[in-house]
Amino acid sequence: MTLMRYAARELSREIGKRSREFYEFVMPAIDMYEDENGLIVKIDLPGFKREEIKISIEENILSIRAKRIEPQDESLGTIVYYKQRPIQIDKRISLPISIKEGEKVTGTATYVDGVVTLKIPTSRENIIPVT
Repeated sequence: MTLMRYAARELSREIGKRSREFYEFVMPAIDMYEDENGLIVKIDLPGFKREEIKISIEENILSIRAKRIEPQDESLGTIVYYKQRPIQIDKRISLPISIKEGEKVTGTATYVDGVVTLKIPTSRENIIPVT
């Protein structure tokens, strides 16, 4: 292998590693909206299994953790050109709802086709209807 081909392969590997780290830092993609029933959060986590995903809420912070167990490649001599899929996700975002300290948040989460849909009921006690 020539020095030029070796350098190109190492550069490609490093770019792949950096782009995966960037994805792990910036992603996952999240959509958040509210309807009459509460807050709905959609989180894209393609490639992760349901049991690899952990979601929790403390005060008004939503924590999303996912860690993939990568199978070990037993074949020797395999050349990996790109490895960009994230191995782990650890993200926290602020929710636009107020949750009192110590208050338990109840909701539901479903995982379909790589998307987690989280539904959090919100209280409307502090809204005064105008008649």
